[in-house]
Amino acid sequence: MTAAATALIAGTPLAAQTIDVAIIGEPDTFDPMISTKDVVSIVTQHFVETLYTFDESWSVVPLLAADMPEISDDGLTYVIPVREGVTFHDGSTMDSADVKASLDRWIEVASRGRSIAEQVESIEATGDFELTITLSEPYAPLMSLLAFSNSAAAIYPEETIAPEIETVIGTGPYMLEAHEPDQYTQLVRFEDYTQPTGAAERQQIPEEIRFVPVPDPNTRVEGLLSGQFDYADGLQTEAYDRIESSDTAEPVLLEPFGWPVFAVNHKQGIMTDLTIRQAVQAALPFDDMLFAAFGDEKFFQTEGALYPEGWTWRTDAGTELYNQNDQEKAASLLEEAGYDGEPLRILTSRQYEFHYQMAEVARMGLEMAGFTVEMDVVDWATLAQNRDNPELWDIYITHSPFLPEPALISSLFSSAREGWDNPEKNEILNRFTSEADPEARQEIFAELQQIVFEDVGLIKVGNFNALQGQSAGLEGVTPSPWPAFWNAQPAE
Repeated sequence: MTAAATALIAGTPLAAQTIDVAIIGEPDTFDPMISTKDVVSIVTQHFVETLYTFDESWSVVPLLAADMPEISDDGLTYVIPVREGVTFHDGSTMDSADVKASLDRWIEVASRGRSIAEQVESIEATGDFELTITLSEPYAPLMSLLAFSNSAAAIYPEETIAPEIETVIGTGPYMLEAHEPDQYTQLVRFEDYTQPTGAAERQQIPEEIRFVPVPDPNTRVEGLLSGQFDYADGLQTEAYDRIESSDTAEPVLLEPFGWPVFAVNHKQGIMTDLTIRQAVQAALPFDDMLFAAFGDEKFFQTEGALYPEGWTWRTDAGTELYNQNDQEKAASLLEEAGYDGEPLRILTSRQYEFHYQMAEVARMGLEMAGFTVEMDVVDWATLAQNRDNPELWDIYITHSPFLPEPALISSLFSSAREGWDNPEKNEILNRFTSEADPEARQEIFAELQQIVFEDVGLIKVGNFNALQGQSAGLEGVTPSPWPAFWNAQPAE
């Protein structure tokens, strides 16, 4: 146990300290319920909390809930005990009315909440500190959805609930002290924080955490190496050797991390044509795209399965359609589709430099097949705004960590911004989410992955390992796609 943690437990005041974190850009909201962006999750998880969370092994554990729910035998009723004595940052006390109002909003405005809205029959406060969720049909991933910090089922005071929340009030170990747009977000310890027990414990070691938006990845690296930042997210893999050989910093490699994805516009534009989608899938040179993005095979794997080796959900279903790199086949498909040269619009950003590098190589492969390609390169905040308007893009580039529950992959749902509303896929997805038996769910997931490839619901590029960096000797930060800093302690 660290000295700081020992002091905290003993009741000794902690030394004043600040953790400075370089993030890839400015969070465009402090309301994680309405955002799926990692940069929003990273910041807001420190001051906004959910009923449940994930431990280090991706098991769901209580956070604002007092215990795991009591689930009826038919899987339709979840009775959730709510922790007593929890204080919001405005001084009010949380009860089940706050939880009900928050979850009611979640199924209305959050992409993950909307994905299950049709299955939610009612959300009721059945006691001052008890909530009951009743479903119209079983939904196996419900607990994972309630635990995720991305499009989060966040708990706010009932009085603040509105379609748009201007001032976010949470229950977390830190509270928002100041926000200077494009400069920093300052969080300070919430002294009245009520500590959860067990795996969700949050020690509040730093007195202050500052998140600094640094859009340029090279600047994030230089700031880490100079000691300006204690932690830096989203680093280019080319910086690995420099950081490793430095006396001031250490690389943090998340292996495997996740998958870059070309998200497909199924609502309007040329990608609504299946044959055009199949032509894109056939033309893309994934090996070259990944090499351009990451430069060294220790940072990527050319693999089409939606989950890597060692994961429960691993299946090779449909992967014969992955990495065809066949521009002649793609050209034939374009001719079959009657393609007239309409531009294929790719929306991307350089704040994740590997997105842009993949897009450039993809453009060359697509043009060889006969596509006219139009690149729209914008900052990440603009991309996040423009991708919500289906008139502005045909493909946008993003990435996702490997998530513990496939139902957390929002692109699979017709309610997502991509609008993939294939009836056969919807039926498979409905069977998958309503099935409780783990082995049966694995078999259904193989069907789901098969149709992802056959209908080109989305385009996975491959697997990649993500690079972050921390100051030498920093302790208490568990490597994660969403690193948390409540237990962070710099080297003495």
